[in-house]
Amino acid sequence: MHYLLFYTDLADNYVAKREAFRDAHLAHARAAVKRGDLVLGGALAEPVDGAVLLFQGDNSRVAESFAETDPYVLNGLVGTWTVRPWTTVVGADAAVKLTD
Repeated sequence: MHYLLFYTDLADNYVAKREAFRDAHLAHARAAVKRGDLVLGGALAEPVDGAVLLFQGDNSRVAESFAETDPYVLNGLVGTWTVRPWTTVVGADAAVKLTD
């Protein structure tokens, strides 16, 4: 199953403030990729007012655990995060395979 992690309510001057925690955040994300949990992730652009990360796993805990231990969250750069299950049905990596 796929899960989307949404980061919203970013701190004022987020882009400048994230620099102090960026290396730790990226190391956290790369470790999740290496474990096979995180598929894709990145900030929304124009404007930078949130981020979306795509996880795969048996349940939502994989995404929730990431957020709970992310340096951006722990240091107040992300005000709100939510996880939503995403039923993917089209594409090579879709979680649900539809038959023709």
